[in-house]
Amino acid sequence: MTERAASRTAVLVCQARAVADGRLAAGTFADPVARDLLDAEERALVDSVRADQPPADAGERLGYELLARTAVTIVPRTIAVDRAVREHRPDQVVILGAGLDTRAWRMPELGKATVFEVDHPASQRDLLERTGPRQPLALRMAPVPVDLATQTLAPGLMDAGFEPQAITTWIWEGVIPYLTELQVRTTLRQVSALSSPGSRLVASYQARSLPTQALRSALRALLRLTRQPDPLADEPWRSLWRPADVRAMLLENRFDVETDEDLLSLSDGLGLSVEGNTGSLRNGRVAIATRR
Repeated sequence: MTERAASRTAVLVCQARAVADGRLAAGTFADPVARDLLDAEERALVDSVRADQPPADAGERLGYELLARTAVTIVPRTIAVDRAVREHRPDQVVILGAGLDTRAWRMPELGKATVFEVDHPASQRDLLERTGPRQPLALRMAPVPVDLATQTLAPGLMDAGFEPQAITTWIWEGVIPYLTELQVRTTLRQVSALSSPGSRLVASYQARSLPTQALRSALRALLRLTRQPDPLADEPWRSLWRPADVRAMLLENRFDVETDEDLLSLSDGLGLSVEGNTGSLRNGRVAIATRR
């Protein structure tokens, strides 16, 4: 198991959901738990974005803009994943690379489901410290410490009470880009082996795009130059995918693709201001597949 700190990307995503709650796609998107998981400094930045009060300092403005843009891209992704979970109504949900995921605490539809939160031990400790005594809405939340880069899924899941014969919803959101191609393929083979027919996989991934990669690199360079915290510093993208390759990989592992849509299409009708975010939205995708 590799040693590392808790994911800073997970904090950024949680902040983005807190920014969006009740503010972006109101009535369709909601995450009233996200803000409660943040510390005072993290909440301060959220509150400034929600109030449309950018800092005067140019360096601090970069962090503000990064969070504001992330909030716009997180909304359609979260809505798509939530909808897929609600439609499936599983007895058990496995969240791969859970980070600061709040579904077990905010989705009443999971009231009869066990939610297995799989993540690196450092990130999982961070989640448990932040949630504290808060009681989940899910029937049960089971932490499963696994480093997806180096460990197999089955032992930890079985120890936590996972039942392979039960129909499962697998959520693999915001994780695939941070794994190598080999790690992605290895994890998917394990998911397939643990899935009964009718189980559903909901996976977000990043399509190949040189402009998006260049913009991401430029932003990180500016953060370094202005000596601002870089939440992406220790979590670089390691794999980008063509939709046809994702479909082929899923089919190889006995998952039939139902839908595979980009976030820009998923943004239709949500009333989001996508100006300046069209590249990120166009290249972020959510695939939904069923185990045959």
